[in-house]
Amino acid sequence: MTMKRREFFEKATLTSAAALVALPALAAGDSAAPAVDQHEHTPISGPLASATVSFGQWSTGLNPALDRFPNLGAPAKPNAHQLIPNEVKIKAGGSVNFIIAGFHHVLVFGDGTLPSQIDVNNVISPTAQAAPPLINDPTNRVYRGLDPSLFPQDRVEVVTFPNPGTYLVMCGVRPHFVNDHMFGFVTVLP
Repeated sequence: MTMKRREFFEKATLTSAAALVALPALAAGDSAAPAVDQHEHTPISGPLASATVSFGQWSTGLNPALDRFPNLGAPAKPNAHQLIPNEVKIKAGGSVNFIIAGFHHVLVFGDGTLPSQIDVNNVISPTAQAAPPLINDPTNRVYRGLDPSLFPQDRVEVVTFPNPGTYLVMCGVRPHFVNDHMFGFVTVLP
């Protein structure tokens, strides 16, 4: 009996996945059964399964026109320092696609955190370039995104929200948050 190509890849994928789950236990010298996969793989669909938030935007209304070619980096201006839309709703287990345009740093704080509760004086410097400080307040922080000085300025970060609540999402670039009020909210429904 000849194995179909799809069946081959499905079996190969399952075998590879099982081996990857077993690696941490084997590396630690543990002879016990492999660790259980901790990832959530429950399918989620429907209108509240995901939302998209633009995290900064480039303008087409400039004179002269904005010309970013040939990838010389992102100009400091005229990037809009705002989240659009400012508030989104998803269901528990859903995700938000943060489409980042420009030098921005995604921070997400737990249910009920207000902008006034963020310690804007707890900062760190970006790793790879002279740039404004990044807010480093760990209190109730549930997600901190990539260091914007190390990665392309235009990128996507997808964040899952497994628990109901209202989460503060903000730009961790200190002047964007403090001066431009660059924040919004994700409401996660049960």
